[in-house]
This record gives sequence, structure tokens and C-alpha cells, in this order.
Amino acid sequence: MGKAICCLLLIAMVFRSHAVVVDIKARGAKGDGKTDDGPVIEKAWKEACAGGPSPSSVLIPPGTYMAYPPILFSGPCKGPVEIKANGATIKAPPELARLKSDSWIAFQYIDRLSVIGGTFDGQGHEAWKNQKCADTAFSCQMPVNLRFSFVKNSLLKGITSVNSKYFHMVIFACDNINIEHATIDTPGNSLNTDGIHIGHTNGFNITNSNIKSGDDCISIGDGSKNVHIEKLTCGPGHGISIGSLGKYANEQPVQGIWIKNCTITGTIISGVRRIKSWPGPTSTPGTTTDIHFEDIIMNNVENPILIDQQYCPSNRCNKASPSKVKISNVCFKKIRGGGAGAISECSYVKPKVMAKNIPPACPGYS
Repeated sequence: MGKAICCLLLIAMVFRSHAVVVDIKARGAKGDGKTDDGPVIEKAWKEACAGGPSPSSVLIPPGTYMAYPPILFSGPCKGPVEIKANGATIKAPPELARLKSDSWIAFQYIDRLSVIGGTFDGQGHEAWKNQKCADTAFSCQMPVNLRFSFVKNSLLKGITSVNSKYFHMVIFACDNINIEHATIDTPGNSLNTDGIHIGHTNGFNITNSNIKSGDDCISIGDGSKNVHIEKLTCGPGHGISIGSLGKYANEQPVQGIWIKNCTITGTIISGVRRIKSWPGPTSTPGTTTDIHFEDIIMNNVENPILIDQQYCPSNRCNKASPSKVKISNVCFKKIRGGGAGAISECSYVKPKVMAKNIPPACPGYS
């Protein structure tokens, strides 16, 4: 009898250690493009998250799924969880009033998350026309398509984000986030549709991806460290930016940024880099250091390289006082391309210019 009980307990333990696979169609999702499948998707996540130490999965089969309320994928989970959405399209409601939150889909407090495939359609066309969102005070609340907070050791592969009402992705307070073969797509005239914004994150890698946006393709905020951007195509949009910095108190350093083998096409304001910090009394001390740009192709870019320490949109600052953000050890190597004639202007900088540059970099310095 005692041996039988032990055997049963062993079988139960082995069973609980097996991966949990949750197919949302089997849980009642319609995938007909009309029914609100958001609650089913969120419930499937909770089941997989609680599954056990072995990797678990949420399967979103091919189809079109509506998700009206914001969806929250929250941890911590008992083991790694993968969301497989190849061939699936998930759509937000087009009406801004239906999404009374700063995010449409949010992931938080998760270790070892994988999101494989899937198109996330924010249906932002109507929201971009909202007059409150177009004013200088930006007095409306717009939801981010995909928000990742306190997520670590995770992979996003082959995902697509289109027509976000606001930023496509926000990566905040995360560690070791990897993005491969991502597609982000909004028209160049869409409002504040940054591709990816990163902040307070240590370890971010994106490769072999394509971003078209109405604002920065990638913006890097304070507290960002060890960021690697490689084989990215960017445009339309505003290029790749660090900042803005220096506007708020107690901002964290930006350190260790590498951008390599990227192509920037048809961007306004800046191309490879706009490092921007606020002047005036609002500016707080901060540092931006160890920034590297290499093998970047520019095609018809308004300002291929721009470092601006008097960033002052809508003139809402005091330009009489300098920025307190210290920028150092910034390297540009093999930046090339074509378009209109180019000039170079430098002020309050001590560069080290090497090799031949066309046009001459920072005339008067060597």
C-alpha cells in the first residue's frame, strides 16, 4: 500500500512538471474579427503562467481577433511562457474612448517571456485626427500598442505592430530584452507614433528589423544602458534619438549605446542620431557617454547627425541657460549616403577628427 501511494505521488509530480499548452480557440476565442476575444486571451495567459517550471505556451491560431479592453499579461510566472501567434492578427478598437488606459497590451513582471509572430493592429487612424492630441500641450491620453515593464531575459521574434495610436512599444525597467525580425509600420504623418522607446533598461538588443513611423524610429531615454541596434532600416520617421534628457530631476545616466549596419531613409529632423537635451533652469545634471555609430547609410536625410543641447519644442524653456547634461565619448565611423548637399557646423565641442570626411567634419578642428 505504501509503495502504491508513493508511486501515485511520483506520477502526480511528473504530471505537474509538464508544459501547459493553452489554445485560445479551445478556450472559446472566435477569431472572427468581430467578437471581443480579449478576455479569453488574458484568461489563457493566466493559465499558462501558472502552469509550472517547464515552458508553457499560449497558442493564438491564424485568424483576426478583436481585443476591446486593455489586455494585461502579468507575472511572475512559475516558468517560461511563450505566446505563439504566427498568422494571427489582433486588433484594437479604433475608438479612443474604448481604451481608457496608457496601454492597449501590457506585459509586466515576467522572466523568460517569448512572443513569436503575430500582428498587433492599433487601428490608430481616427486617433491621429484627435485635435486634443494635436495641440502643443498633448492634452489627451493615447495608449501604447505594446508596453513591457519589469520584463527580463525575453525574446520578441517576428512580431508586427501597425497603426499604433501612440508609441508602438515602450520598454521600461527591463533587463536583457531581445528583438529579432520585427516590423513596425505607421505613416510618416501619424502623430507621436515612435517605434520603440527605451528607458531605465539594462540590455536591449534589436536586429534585422524595419521601422516606419511618424516620430522617432527608436528613442532612448534616461537610464538606458548596453543598447545594441544592428541591421535596422528606419524611415519614414525622425531617425534614432537619445533623449530628450535633462528635463526631469534625478535622471539616470545613458551609457553604452551601439548602432551598427543600419540604413536610414527619408527621415526628417535627424538620421543616425539626435542627442537632445533641455537647456534652462529645468535642465538637471546628467551624463550621456560611450555612444557608438558605425556603418550607417543615409538616404535623403534632413540632418544626418545632430547633437542638440538646446532642445526646446514649442519654446517652452529658457535658452539663456545651458543644458547641464554632459555628453562625452561619442564616436561616428563610416557614416555615408546621398541626397542634398551637406554642411558641418560645430559649437562648444572638442572633437577628434580622423581620416577624410566629406563635408569636412567640424571645420577648424583636427
